[in-house]
Amino acid sequence: MANIDGLIQKLHDVNAVKFGEYKLKTGLMSPIYIDLRVLISHPALMNEVSSLMFQRAQEEKLKFDSVCGVPYTALPLATIICSTNKLPMLIKRKEAKDYGTKKMVEGSFCEGDKCLIIEDTVTSGSSILETAEVLQKEGLKVTDAIVLMDRMQGGMEMLKSQGIRLLPIISMFKLLDVLRAAGRIDEATHQRVHKYIQDNDTYKPKMNSHETSAAKKLRVEPETKLTYAERAALPDTHPLARRLLEIMEDKRTNLCFSADVKSSEELLQLAESLGPKICILKTHCDILDDFTEEFSQKLKDVAEKHNFLVFEDRKFADIGNTVKHQYEGGLFRISSWSNIVNAHAVPGPGVLKGLSAVAKPLGHGCLLIAQMSSQGSLATGDYTKAVVKMAEEHRDLVIGFICGSKITEKPEFIHLTPGVQIQAGGDLLGQQYTTPEEMIKKGSDVIIVGRGILEASDKLEAAELYKKAGWEAYERKVGRTDE
Repeated sequence: MANIDGLIQKLHDVNAVKFGEYKLKTGLMSPIYIDLRVLISHPALMNEVSSLMFQRAQEEKLKFDSVCGVPYTALPLATIICSTNKLPMLIKRKEAKDYGTKKMVEGSFCEGDKCLIIEDTVTSGSSILETAEVLQKEGLKVTDAIVLMDRMQGGMEMLKSQGIRLLPIISMFKLLDVLRAAGRIDEATHQRVHKYIQDNDTYKPKMNSHETSAAKKLRVEPETKLTYAERAALPDTHPLARRLLEIMEDKRTNLCFSADVKSSEELLQLAESLGPKICILKTHCDILDDFTEEFSQKLKDVAEKHNFLVFEDRKFADIGNTVKHQYEGGLFRISSWSNIVNAHAVPGPGVLKGLSAVAKPLGHGCLLIAQMSSQGSLATGDYTKAVVKMAEEHRDLVIGFICGSKITEKPEFIHLTPGVQIQAGGDLLGQQYTTPEEMIKKGSDVIIVGRGILEASDKLEAAELYKKAGWEAYERKVGRTDE
């Protein structure tokens, strides 16, 4: 998709993004307000937004017969999309007229037609649902809605429960990260709004006395063939895991590149060239000969530019207080630039408490090491089961696992697998390699590739090869190959 970072800054420039104290339609008080009504006074920007929304529909290969903008802010967006691309448009009235045809839906359509909904901002999803219900009463089908800004406060989950897939252009966390990186907001504002979003989820799945235990289990542990986008929409998915899953769907990649090099300049060059191909860049900062704070900021900038997360493979394994200082301080100040870190479960839950004290205000996450790809690893059996249990008890921090196979059916946890190469086998130091296809079949979500790319004569070509292999294996697994 086009330069989302640039769009976010343009929205901020025209005061479409405001910070302060605002009351929302839901009744919640919010430290941030998205006011996209101002777009009507900025035609170039409104055209850019409309173009991106139509582009998202094309990327998702959506099939629809007409377009309807939620009144009133989304009406001009829907109008531009329809007039530019010669698509039929419908208008859902706020209220029926008491004269004439007294219609609630204006425009020409047939019963059974599919209508795509366009919206500017989503908090609870109620406005989209209200529009969908009116359209459905007229015999129209509604399965998808495209929104410019998802506030990430339960709207996607609520709409999913009603059979409507929400496809956002910008997520709230992405907006905050871009404005912080551009110096538009300070760290205190970034953290305050981030915490508010995490603490104010509007969607609470309802239980009733007639639900069977099987139905309850089905909701907690949906079928294993959910897409990344569907898993991102689940209510128990950690916000950072949601962001990662959305990146994977948006970029059509489940490739994590392990950049095990000794030069910061070389690492930045690799990040720049391979960034469009990956969803995560994995680092080992302590093997760099020339690590500096300037380097870490440049790495963050490249990650923002190419929309990938940074994962420092630190493998924390000490008592909580020590881990806390290792994470936020010292030479590397890992928490200031890495979205994800990992930890061993050996020290017990204290290691997670130490990390959480720093990570939670920043919206960062942790992977627990449940299995390893090295020959003779002791991380097996009961140990792996204990790791899963620890993760379930610390969902506010743990987003998934480093593992060699699927170790839990809970789809909110992401499985990352190292030791991946196109050619299976091993090396002289005990590293075992498995192909991308085999890893995805075993339940991996993200394949971690290092030497398979680093040792290639054409690294960009190799990254594309692994990206394609991993994504095609995923699409076969979820049954999307015929789309």
